[in-house]
Amino acid sequence: MFEVGFTEIILIFGIALLVLGPARLPKLAADLGRWAGRARSMARQLRSQLEQETQFDPLADTAPAASGQSNTIHAPAPARGPPPPAPGADSAPHRHARRGNATRPLLTGRDDR
Repeated sequence: MFEVGFTEIILIFGIALLVLGPARLPKLAADLGRWAGRARSMARQLRSQLEQETQFDPLADTAPAASGQSNTIHAPAPARGPPPPAPGADSAPHRHARRGNATRPLLTGRDDR
């Protein structure tokens, strides 16, 4: 595909020496070496993570919990508070006091008018 031989490297080095000069060329070479090292390190880390992911078996960690309960769809749901009121039953608290046939609001300590 893309091959860089010895003569191409010498040509690139000569052009860089002419453009940058002998003072800045060593710093550029050090920076390029650092970047190449970081790139290799990142590639190595990516390769190891991919190998770990391909060897990971999620079904191996599905052992039942130590409490004795299994995580199946057939397990009963836990109870959540009191049962709902029967249909037609008035479960709301009364807000009015009855006095004969007339009703009046309960006194709550604040002016609701």
